[in-house]
Amino acid sequence: MRHDIVLSSRVRLARNYEDVPFDVSQRPEFAAICVARTVGALKAAGQDKGFQLYRLREMPAASRQAMAESRLISRDLLNNAESAAAMVRAEDAMTVMIGEDDHLRIQAIRPELDLLSAATACFRIDDALSRQVSFAFDEQLGYLTACPTNTGTGMRASLLMHLPLLTKGKQMGNVGQLVSKVGLNIRGVYGEGADALGNIYQISNQVTLGRTEQELIATVTALGNQLCDMESALRDKARNEGRIPLEDMILRSWGILTHARLMPLNEFYQHWSNLRLGAAMGLLKTPLALVDALLDRVQEAHLCVWAEESLSGQAMDEARAACIRELLAMS
Repeated sequence: MRHDIVLSSRVRLARNYEDVPFDVSQRPEFAAICVARTVGALKAAGQDKGFQLYRLREMPAASRQAMAESRLISRDLLNNAESAAAMVRAEDAMTVMIGEDDHLRIQAIRPELDLLSAATACFRIDDALSRQVSFAFDEQLGYLTACPTNTGTGMRASLLMHLPLLTKGKQMGNVGQLVSKVGLNIRGVYGEGADALGNIYQISNQVTLGRTEQELIATVTALGNQLCDMESALRDKARNEGRIPLEDMILRSWGILTHARLMPLNEFYQHWSNLRLGAAMGLLKTPLALVDALLDRVQEAHLCVWAEESLSGQAMDEARAACIRELLAMS
Protein backbone atom coordinates (compact mmCIF):
# COMPACT_ATOMS: atom_id res chain seq x y z
CA MET A 1 0.00 0.00 0.00
CA ARG A 2 3.07 2.28 0.27
CA HIS A 3 1.52 4.08 3.28
CA ASP A 4 4.98 4.39 4.83
CA ILE A 5 5.98 6.85 2.09
CA VAL A 6 2.78 8.15 0.45
CA LEU A 7 0.69 10.22 2.85
CA SER A 8 -2.24 10.80 0.52
CA SER A 9 -3.56 10.87 -3.03
CA ARG A 10 -5.60 13.75 -4.40
CA VAL A 11 -7.55 14.25 -7.63
CA ARG A 12 -9.04 17.59 -8.61
CA LEU A 13 -11.28 18.47 -11.57
CA ALA A 14 -11.63 22.03 -12.88
CA ARG A 15 -15.04 22.92 -14.33
CA ASN A 16 -16.74 26.13 -15.48
CA TYR A 17 -20.35 26.88 -16.31
CA GLU A 18 -20.75 27.67 -20.01
CA ASP A 19 -22.98 30.75 -19.51
CA VAL A 20 -21.08 32.48 -16.67
CA PRO A 21 -17.92 34.64 -17.08
CA PHE A 22 -14.84 32.72 -15.95
CA ASP A 23 -13.50 35.10 -13.28
CA VAL A 24 -16.25 35.56 -10.71
CA SER A 25 -14.06 36.62 -7.79
CA GLN A 26 -14.73 40.32 -8.43
CA ARG A 27 -18.34 39.83 -9.53
CA PRO A 28 -20.38 38.85 -6.48
CA GLU A 29 -23.58 38.43 -8.52
CA PHE A 30 -21.97 35.78 -10.72
CA ALA A 31 -20.27 34.13 -7.74
CA ALA A 32 -23.68 33.83 -6.09
CA ILE A 33 -25.07 32.19 -9.24
CA CYS A 34 -22.27 29.59 -9.15
CA VAL A 35 -22.92 28.77 -5.50
CA ALA A 36 -26.70 28.48 -5.86
CA ARG A 37 -26.45 26.47 -9.09
CA THR A 38 -23.94 24.00 -7.65
CA VAL A 39 -25.89 23.42 -4.44
CA GLY A 40 -29.12 23.02 -6.39
CA ALA A 41 -27.61 20.66 -8.97
CA LEU A 42 -26.11 18.34 -6.35
CA LYS A 43 -29.41 18.24 -4.50
CA ALA A 44 -31.37 17.55 -7.68
CA ALA A 45 -28.96 14.73 -8.54
CA GLY A 46 -29.30 13.21 -5.07
CA GLN A 47 -25.59 13.66 -4.38
CA ASP A 48 -25.79 16.29 -1.63
CA LYS A 49 -25.94 13.84 1.28
CA GLY A 50 -23.17 14.47 3.81
CA PHE A 51 -22.06 17.76 2.25
CA GLN A 52 -22.01 20.94 4.30
CA LEU A 53 -21.93 24.32 2.61
CA TYR A 54 -19.36 26.80 3.94
CA ARG A 55 -19.52 30.42 2.79
CA LEU A 56 -16.02 31.62 3.56
CA ARG A 57 -17.02 35.18 4.45
CA GLU A 58 -19.26 33.83 7.21
CA MET A 59 -16.51 31.72 8.80
CA PRO A 60 -13.97 32.86 11.41
CA ALA A 61 -10.63 33.48 9.71
CA ALA A 62 -8.93 30.75 11.75
CA SER A 63 -11.55 28.16 10.79
CA ARG A 64 -11.26 28.72 7.07
CA GLN A 65 -7.46 28.86 7.30
CA ALA A 66 -7.54 25.53 9.16
CA MET A 67 -9.46 24.01 6.25
CA ALA A 68 -6.69 25.14 3.90
CA GLU A 69 -4.03 23.72 6.24
CA SER A 70 -5.82 20.36 6.01
CA ARG A 71 -5.95 20.79 2.20
CA LEU A 72 -9.75 20.49 2.18
CA ILE A 73 -9.74 23.81 0.33
CA SER A 74 -6.94 25.56 -1.54
CA ARG A 75 -5.05 28.56 -0.26
CA ASP A 76 -6.08 30.36 -3.45
CA LEU A 77 -9.73 29.99 -2.45
CA LEU A 78 -8.95 32.02 0.68
CA ASN A 79 -7.98 34.94 -1.55
CA ASN A 80 -11.60 35.11 -2.71
CA ALA A 81 -13.12 34.73 0.75
CA GLU A 82 -15.76 37.42 0.19
CA SER A 83 -17.41 35.52 -2.65
CA ALA A 84 -16.09 31.93 -2.46
CA ALA A 85 -17.72 28.89 -0.88
CA ALA A 86 -17.01 25.20 -0.41
CA MET A 87 -19.18 22.13 -0.10
CA VAL A 88 -17.32 19.70 2.13
CA ARG A 89 -18.05 16.09 2.99
CA ALA A 90 -15.62 15.61 5.84
CA GLU A 91 -16.17 11.87 6.27
CA ASP A 92 -14.26 11.08 3.06
CA ALA A 93 -12.40 14.38 2.42
CA MET A 94 -14.55 15.32 -0.56
CA THR A 95 -14.78 19.01 -1.49
CA VAL A 96 -16.43 21.09 -4.19
CA MET A 97 -14.73 24.49 -4.14
CA ILE A 98 -16.76 27.28 -5.70
CA GLY A 99 -15.23 30.53 -6.93
CA GLU A 100 -11.49 29.93 -7.03
CA ASP A 101 -9.77 30.46 -10.43
CA ASP A 102 -12.44 28.24 -11.99
CA HIS A 103 -16.09 28.14 -11.06
CA LEU A 104 -15.69 24.67 -9.57
CA ARG A 105 -12.80 22.59 -8.28
CA ILE A 106 -14.09 19.10 -7.48
CA GLN A 107 -11.57 17.43 -5.18
CA ALA A 108 -11.15 14.11 -3.40
CA ILE A 109 -8.33 13.07 -1.06
CA ARG A 110 -7.64 9.45 -0.18
CA PRO A 111 -5.07 7.95 2.20
CA GLU A 112 -1.94 6.32 0.79
CA LEU A 113 -1.42 5.64 -2.93
CA ASP A 114 -4.98 5.39 -4.23
CA LEU A 115 -5.50 7.83 -7.09
CA LEU A 116 -8.08 5.60 -8.73
CA SER A 117 -10.41 5.79 -5.74
CA ALA A 118 -9.98 9.57 -5.53
CA ALA A 119 -10.69 9.93 -9.27
CA THR A 120 -13.77 7.71 -9.05
CA ALA A 121 -15.18 9.90 -6.26
CA CYS A 122 -14.57 13.08 -8.31
CA PHE A 123 -16.12 11.65 -11.47
CA ARG A 124 -19.21 10.58 -9.53
CA ILE A 125 -19.82 14.19 -8.50
CA ASP A 126 -18.84 15.50 -11.95
CA ASP A 127 -21.29 13.13 -13.66
CA ALA A 128 -24.06 14.07 -11.24
CA LEU A 129 -23.54 17.78 -11.92
CA SER A 130 -23.28 17.25 -15.69
CA ARG A 131 -26.76 15.73 -15.72
CA GLN A 132 -28.14 18.97 -14.28
CA VAL A 133 -25.95 21.75 -15.74
CA SER A 134 -23.80 22.52 -18.78
CA PHE A 135 -20.03 23.05 -18.46
CA ALA A 136 -17.82 25.01 -20.87
CA PHE A 137 -16.53 22.36 -23.29
CA ASP A 138 -14.91 22.32 -26.73
CA GLU A 139 -14.96 19.21 -28.93
CA GLN A 140 -11.28 19.59 -29.78
CA LEU A 141 -9.84 21.10 -26.62
CA GLY A 142 -12.00 19.47 -23.95
CA TYR A 143 -13.06 21.30 -20.79
CA LEU A 144 -12.28 25.03 -20.92
CA THR A 145 -10.59 26.49 -17.86
CA ALA A 146 -9.29 29.80 -16.55
CA CYS A 147 -5.67 28.59 -16.78
CA PRO A 148 -4.65 27.03 -20.13
CA THR A 149 -2.61 24.31 -18.40
CA ASN A 150 -5.85 22.87 -17.00
CA THR A 151 -7.68 22.82 -20.34
CA GLY A 152 -8.46 19.33 -21.60
CA THR A 153 -9.46 16.85 -18.94
CA GLY A 154 -9.24 19.60 -16.32
CA MET A 155 -7.77 16.98 -14.00
CA ARG A 156 -4.85 17.24 -11.62
CA ALA A 157 -3.71 14.04 -9.94
CA SER A 158 -1.19 14.37 -7.13
CA LEU A 159 0.59 12.34 -4.49
CA LEU A 160 1.89 13.69 -1.19
CA MET A 161 5.12 11.82 -0.47
CA HIS A 162 7.57 11.74 2.44
CA LEU A 163 11.09 11.36 1.03
CA PRO A 164 13.52 12.07 3.89
CA LEU A 165 16.41 9.81 2.85
CA LEU A 166 16.30 10.84 -0.80
CA THR A 167 16.52 14.42 0.49
CA LYS A 168 19.24 13.66 3.03
CA GLY A 169 21.20 11.80 0.34
CA LYS A 170 20.98 14.86 -1.95
CA GLN A 171 19.09 12.87 -4.58
CA MET A 172 16.24 15.32 -5.12
CA GLY A 173 18.01 16.92 -8.09
CA ASN A 174 17.95 13.56 -9.85
CA VAL A 175 14.35 13.05 -8.74
CA GLY A 176 13.42 16.41 -10.25
CA GLN A 177 14.90 15.40 -13.60
CA LEU A 178 13.08 12.07 -13.47
CA VAL A 179 9.79 13.79 -12.69
CA SER A 180 10.10 16.35 -15.49
CA LYS A 181 11.02 13.64 -18.02
CA VAL A 182 7.57 12.11 -17.71
CA GLY A 183 5.80 15.47 -17.80
CA LEU A 184 5.08 15.82 -14.10
CA ASN A 185 5.77 18.48 -11.44
CA ILE A 186 7.38 18.23 -8.02
CA ARG A 187 6.51 20.86 -5.42
CA GLY A 188 6.30 21.42 -1.70
CA VAL A 189 3.50 20.27 0.57
CA TYR A 190 1.18 23.19 -0.25
CA GLY A 191 1.75 23.18 -4.00
CA GLU A 192 3.20 25.75 -6.35
CA GLY A 193 5.79 28.04 -4.77
CA ALA A 194 5.82 26.10 -1.49
CA ASP A 195 8.90 24.65 0.19
CA ALA A 196 9.28 20.92 0.81
CA LEU A 197 8.73 21.30 4.55
CA GLY A 198 9.28 18.11 6.51
CA ASN A 199 10.74 16.49 3.37
CA ILE A 200 7.20 16.25 1.99
CA TYR A 201 6.81 16.57 -1.76
CA GLN A 202 3.77 16.84 -3.99
CA ILE A 203 4.01 15.01 -7.32
CA SER A 204 1.40 15.98 -9.94
CA ASN A 205 0.77 16.27 -13.67
CA GLN A 206 1.76 19.52 -15.38
CA VAL A 207 -0.84 19.69 -18.16
CA THR A 208 -4.15 18.02 -18.86
CA LEU A 209 -4.51 18.59 -22.61
CA GLY A 210 -3.90 15.67 -24.95
CA ARG A 211 -3.88 12.96 -22.29
CA THR A 212 -6.80 10.97 -20.95
CA GLU A 213 -7.70 10.78 -17.29
CA GLN A 214 -6.59 7.15 -17.23
CA GLU A 215 -3.20 8.02 -18.72
CA LEU A 216 -2.64 10.78 -16.17
CA ILE A 217 -3.53 8.52 -13.24
CA ALA A 218 -1.31 5.74 -14.58
CA THR A 219 1.67 8.08 -15.09
CA VAL A 220 1.48 9.65 -11.62
CA THR A 221 0.93 6.24 -9.99
CA ALA A 222 3.89 4.69 -11.83
CA LEU A 223 6.21 7.51 -10.80
CA GLY A 224 4.93 7.32 -7.23
CA ASN A 225 5.79 3.63 -7.10
CA GLN A 226 9.23 4.31 -8.56
CA LEU A 227 9.99 6.98 -5.95
CA CYS A 228 8.72 4.63 -3.22
CA ASP A 229 11.18 1.99 -4.40
CA MET A 230 14.05 4.49 -4.41
CA GLU A 231 13.25 5.77 -0.91
CA SER A 232 12.69 2.23 0.41
CA ALA A 233 16.09 1.11 -0.88
CA LEU A 234 17.78 3.92 1.04
CA ARG A 235 15.83 3.04 4.19
CA ASP A 236 16.92 -0.60 3.92
CA LYS A 237 20.51 0.50 3.47
CA ALA A 238 20.32 2.83 6.49
CA ARG A 239 18.81 0.04 8.59
CA ASN A 240 21.55 -2.40 7.62
CA GLU A 241 24.61 -0.14 7.42
CA GLY A 242 23.90 2.86 9.63
CA ARG A 243 21.35 1.79 12.21
CA ILE A 244 22.91 3.54 15.23
CA PRO A 245 23.15 7.00 13.59
CA LEU A 246 19.62 6.50 12.21
CA GLU A 247 18.17 5.57 15.61
CA ASP A 248 20.08 8.41 17.26
CA MET A 249 18.60 10.97 14.85
CA ILE A 250 15.07 9.61 15.34
CA LEU A 251 15.24 9.31 19.12
CA ARG A 252 16.74 12.77 19.53
CA SER A 253 13.76 14.18 17.65
CA TRP A 254 11.39 12.07 19.76
CA GLY A 255 12.98 13.44 22.92
CA ILE A 256 12.73 17.04 21.78
CA LEU A 257 9.11 16.74 20.60
CA THR A 258 7.99 15.07 23.83
CA HIS A 259 9.76 17.50 26.16
CA ALA A 260 10.13 20.88 24.42
CA ARG A 261 8.21 23.83 25.86
CA LEU A 262 8.65 26.01 22.76
CA MET A 263 8.41 24.66 19.21
CA PRO A 264 8.77 26.98 16.19
CA LEU A 265 7.09 25.61 13.08
CA ASN A 266 10.26 25.22 10.99
CA GLU A 267 11.96 23.25 13.75
CA PHE A 268 8.85 21.10 14.12
CA TYR A 269 9.00 20.04 10.47
CA GLN A 270 12.57 18.78 10.89
CA HIS A 271 11.72 16.68 13.94
CA TRP A 272 8.37 15.55 12.52
CA SER A 273 10.14 14.15 9.47
CA ASN A 274 12.48 12.12 11.69
CA LEU A 275 9.54 10.99 13.82
CA ARG A 276 7.60 9.80 10.79
CA LEU A 277 10.64 7.99 9.44
CA GLY A 278 11.02 6.17 12.76
CA ALA A 279 7.34 5.21 12.90
CA ALA A 280 7.34 4.05 9.27
CA MET A 281 10.43 1.89 9.79
CA GLY A 282 9.14 0.36 13.03
CA LEU A 283 11.84 2.03 15.11
CA LEU A 284 9.22 3.81 17.23
CA LYS A 285 5.97 2.47 18.67
CA THR A 286 4.11 5.63 17.69
CA PRO A 287 1.34 4.81 15.17
CA LEU A 288 1.96 6.29 11.75
CA ALA A 289 -1.61 7.61 11.62
CA LEU A 290 -0.98 9.64 14.79
CA VAL A 291 2.20 11.12 13.34
CA ASP A 292 0.36 12.10 10.16
CA ALA A 293 -2.49 13.67 12.16
CA LEU A 294 0.09 15.73 14.04
CA LEU A 295 1.08 17.47 10.82
CA ASP A 296 -2.24 19.32 10.57
CA ARG A 297 -2.88 19.79 14.26
CA VAL A 298 0.18 22.00 14.89
CA GLN A 299 -0.40 24.43 12.03
CA GLU A 300 -1.13 28.00 13.09
CA ALA A 301 -4.87 28.15 12.45
CA HIS A 302 -5.45 24.69 13.94
CA LEU A 303 -3.64 25.80 17.08
CA CYS A 304 -5.78 28.94 17.38
CA VAL A 305 -8.91 26.79 17.12
CA TRP A 306 -7.45 24.30 19.64
CA ALA A 307 -6.50 27.05 22.10
CA GLU A 308 -9.76 28.94 21.47
CA GLU A 309 -7.85 32.20 21.16
CA SER A 310 -5.71 34.16 18.74
CA LEU A 311 -2.03 33.23 19.04
CA SER A 312 1.23 34.68 17.76
CA GLY A 313 4.94 34.76 18.53
CA GLN A 314 6.06 32.86 21.63
CA ALA A 315 2.46 32.02 22.58
CA MET A 316 2.07 30.17 19.27
CA ASP A 317 5.32 28.22 19.78
CA GLU A 318 4.29 27.40 23.35
CA ALA A 319 0.86 26.14 22.25
CA ARG A 320 2.45 24.05 19.49
CA ALA A 321 4.80 22.38 21.96
CA ALA A 322 1.92 21.68 24.37
CA CYS A 323 -0.26 20.24 21.59
CA ILE A 324 2.59 17.96 20.44
CA ARG A 325 3.22 16.68 23.96
CA GLU A 326 -0.49 16.01 24.45
CA LEU A 327 -0.86 14.06 21.21
CA LEU A 328 2.33 12.04 21.53
CA ALA A 329 1.39 11.07 25.07
CA MET A 330 -1.43 9.08 23.48
CA SER A 331 0.97 6.78 21.64
